[in-house]
Parts: sequence; structure tokens; C-alpha cells
Amino acid sequence: MGRRLGFGFAVIGVGTALLSALFVNVAFSNRFDSYLEQQRSARVQQIAGAVTGVYESARRWDGARMDELAPALAMAGADVVLTDVGGRTIWSTDRSGSEMAEMHRAMTESGPLTEPVSVPVTVDGRQRATLEVSLPEGSVPVADQQFRAGVNRLLLAGGLVVAVVASALGLVFARRVTRPVAELTAAARDLHAGNRDRRAAVTGRDEVAQLGQAFNELAESAQRQEVLRQSFAADVAHELRTPLAILRSQLEAVQDGVLNLTPALVTSLHEETLRLGRLVADLETLTTAEAVSFSLERVPVDVADVVRSVVTGLGPRLTDAGLTLDPRLVPAPVCGDPTRLAQVVTNLLTNAMKFVPAGGRVTVTTDVVADRVRLTVRDDGPGIPDGELSRVFDRYFRGSGAGANGSGVGLAVVAALVQAHGGAVEAANACGGGAVLGVTLPLAGQDPGVTASGRSAGSPQLTAVTEP
Repeated sequence: MGRRLGFGFAVIGVGTALLSALFVNVAFSNRFDSYLEQQRSARVQQIAGAVTGVYESARRWDGARMDELAPALAMAGADVVLTDVGGRTIWSTDRSGSEMAEMHRAMTESGPLTEPVSVPVTVDGRQRATLEVSLPEGSVPVADQQFRAGVNRLLLAGGLVVAVVASALGLVFARRVTRPVAELTAAARDLHAGNRDRRAAVTGRDEVAQLGQAFNELAESAQRQEVLRQSFAADVAHELRTPLAILRSQLEAVQDGVLNLTPALVTSLHEETLRLGRLVADLETLTTAEAVSFSLERVPVDVADVVRSVVTGLGPRLTDAGLTLDPRLVPAPVCGDPTRLAQVVTNLLTNAMKFVPAGGRVTVTTDVVADRVRLTVRDDGPGIPDGELSRVFDRYFRGSGAGANGSGVGLAVVAALVQAHGGAVEAANACGGGAVLGVTLPLAGQDPGVTASGRSAGSPQLTAVTEP
């Protein structure tokens, strides 16, 4: 790239000089041709005036007086023919000055004669004769030729100097451009080779620096996702290992006759299988929601009705956990998938159940703000640490609170499903304490802003989640 830029600048410099020389030559030639034409016209008028003076002084055409004009006409290199009104020749330079005029034209290198110009000779308002004058074409004087050649040499030399300077500057600028690009390429290759800590050295604020900054942010995000993935894999392995170990040990004990297959034992085994089922369901839902082929069965539905249905199903669990559920529901019509929306509400409520201690309260609110439907789940638990607010909906992220013992995919499923509906999610802490998780969805009849595959076509504006 550096060599191409340098060569390009050099070509531009030389090309500019050549074009300038061409334009100067064309302009100079045109202006000089015009100058010669003006000079010929002035000489013709001078000759016509002198011939008219001869007639006025003698009141007739006097050949001797005309011969006296011959030397002056010869010095001008002119060929003159004077004819009367009837077309008969009265006088011409062939009689005396023709050879002298040819010698003068040869000495001055004024060129061949032009086509004769006819000028009427008028005295006292009457045409007395017709004067035909042929003047040399004229040539560019030696001084003018030297001037034009000097200008061309200066332009050529200047073009060469500009080409050298432009090439040097092109190489300097090209290195400034290619150095960060090369650094970015090397960083990308190192990152691809497995060096997860590799970052591109970024300096400046231009577009290339912004590209490098974006690359570093992408690498940081990828590294965080990798750490979360590894942690998630370890957590899932632990989550799977524990119920499997319990199932295996109890079943082996039954096989060995150590334990009897009592209803209590069957209930315990059933709870462990349910635990495994919930974990597998969360993983499957997250994978399905993020798949390209994910689609929604959209129908008109009221979010308030969906919340009521979910609350009815989760009522016993909330009661067993010692929690009070306070629904504050108003009609909130949307065009969405009732099953997926029910899953969103279920995950939000079960997330609150994990963090709210016994005796706490969970408030569920639905309302309509402008052209958006808002679903809010607020609890009076310990809240969310400030450093984790922006990450609660990330895949595999599990908070640092005492209740952060899940798989880390429940809220990620919420974010994926809401985004598929053209909505947005937000997490905040209420002023009086506790966490607030908010979901906004397009009001029924509004453009959901999603593609046919269910993916969001744009990032919707988040509606601020306030305390209910």
C-alpha cells in the first residue's frame, strides 16, 4: 500500500506538471496568434493610410510618389497591388520593391505571405481605388521562444520535484496508515492462534484507531464470554453431577437392598429428575431462542392475562417460599407468542424467588406507556450490585448474591425471547431497595421491528423502569 500511494502521488505530480506545460503552450500560442493578427491589421491600415495620402496630395495617382513608398513597404515585407475602380492595376510592389521585400522576409524569418486583404481607398467620400495587401504570417520571436522553453523546463523540473516530495510524503502517510492495520492484523492472528490476552496497540482518534478500539472491545467481550462459558460449563457439570450422583447412589442402595423403595424415596428421586429437567429445559430454550430458525407463533394476546395464568401456576411455590405476590395488572395488548411470553414471566418470577428471603414481596405490574407495553417485576430483596446491572441478562452469567445458584441462563432466555418480540429488557435497583426487572414490548398494532426469523431488526429504546 505504501508503494502504491507513493507511486500514485508521483504520477499525480508529474502529470500535473505536464498538463500545466501543455496548457501554457496552448494559451501562449493562442495569445500570440491573436497578437500577430492585430499587428497585421494595424500595418494594413497604416499602408492604406499612406497610399490615401499620396492621392490626396496630388489629387491623382502619381507613380513616382508611390515608388517612394516602396522601401517602407519592402521593410514591412508586404506585397501591395493598387487597382482602380475598373480593376486595372495602377501600381504594385513588383515594379521596384518585390526583391527587397523577399530579402527582408528571409532575414527576419517572418514566414510566407498571407492571403491578400482588400482595402477600399476612399477620398472625399468616393472610392478612388482598391488596395490589396499581403503581409508575412509572422513567427514567434526568438525571445518569446526562449521564454516558452524556459517556462516548460521550470514546469518539468517542478513536476519532478513535486513527484519526489509526493512520493516521500506518500510513503510516510502510507506507513502511518498501514502500521496500525498491520498491528490489527497481527493481533487478530494472535487471537485466532489462542492468545486471548492479545490486544491491538491503539493510538490516535482516526477511523483506523476506532477500528482498533472496536477490535479490542470485541476481544474483551469474547474473553468475557469465554470465561463465562468455562464457568458455565463447570457449573452445569456440577449441577448435573449432583442430582445424578444422588440418583445413582439411591438406586444402587435400592438394588443392594440397603434401602427400600418407599414413597418418600420415590418423591426424592422424582425431585432430582425435575431438577435435571429444569436445567436441560433452560439450556434448550436458550439454544432455540438464539437459533437462526427461531420463529414465533404470533397472535393477539393480553400480557396481563399471561401474567395471571403464570401466577396461578406458581402460587403454591410462592406460598411455600413464604413470599407474597402483589399483581397490579392493567390490560396490555400485544401481538406475540403466548407460550414464549409465559416463559418470560415465569423466568422473571422464579429469578425473584431465588433472591427474596422468606416474608418478602414480589410485585408484578403491567401498563401501557405511549406505544409500548411495559411488564415490571419488582422485589424487596437485597437488590443487584451496581457492577452487575449491565450483565444480568448475559448468557451464563450468575450473580454474586446468596441466591445465585441457578444455571445462569434463565434471564438470558428472557432477553432472547423479548428481543425476538421486538422488545427490550432492563435491570435496575428500586429507590426503596430491591431489584426491578423491566420488559417493554410493542403495543398491539405497532411494528414489532423484527424479521421473519424472529430476530430483532433494530435495538428498541429502553423504557426506564421506575418503582411501581
